[in-house]
Amino acid sequence: MTQKTNRQIYLDKGFVRLPGFLEEHEVSTCKDKIREFIEDLVPDLPRDHVFYEDKAKHSSLKQIQQMQMHCSWCNHFMNDKPRTLAEELMGKGVVARNMQYFNKPPLMGRPTPPHQDGYYFKLQPPEALTMWLALDEVNEQNGCIRYVAGSHRDELRSHGPTGTLGFSQGITDFGRPGDLSREEVMQASPGDLLVHDSMTIHRAEGNTSGTLNRRALGFIFYSEDALEDKRAKEEYRREAQRQQQGKI
Repeated sequence: MTQKTNRQIYLDKGFVRLPGFLEEHEVSTCKDKIREFIEDLVPDLPRDHVFYEDKAKHSSLKQIQQMQMHCSWCNHFMNDKPRTLAEELMGKGVVARNMQYFNKPPLMGRPTPPHQDGYYFKLQPPEALTMWLALDEVNEQNGCIRYVAGSHRDELRSHGPTGTLGFSQGITDFGRPGDLSREEVMQASPGDLLVHDSMTIHRAEGNTSGTLNRRALGFIFYSEDALEDKRAKEEYRREAQRQQQGKI
């Protein structure tokens, strides 16, 4: 039997896992660069680019947005191996839109609500993908990602406010027949890469461990053919800002 390619798996399931996308020394470089970014750049970033579980505790840092805008190394890194892979999986040219840092600090990292990234992106056609690069061992204890296989072929689901900073909107009727039965738990080791379609439903539990971080880098690429609905995007941005008042 012929083994499926990464693109075939991605198109079929709506996500694909690439073990060892980065070698150990590359992961180490990423960690060093992120530490420098946090120490040197985070204090001066716009408030809506940095999220904390508790804004009074720097140790509760959970998310950084648009890293490629503030760091030449981040911009180069995103447009190297990740961009090449995005073009391979989508079968066309792509536009690099966002490099992100994620963490679920021990005992503080909250669940990520079930959602579809396409709801946030507001694209026509909704052609985009998100990459998630593990920097720590990620398991069910510290909040691994869970994907609903094949959900990228379904419709965009209804989303509503979640109260979760950084993931302000979640699927309002998650758990209906076909959601949990198709869900796949994706554990990962440092250097492993997960990639999912913008329409794929996914979520993650909180970090219930007492010592384990769950650090990762994220990369968002739009298809070169996708056009952003600027009016819908602006309406979403204003609503997100309203929900974030007093939290960032």
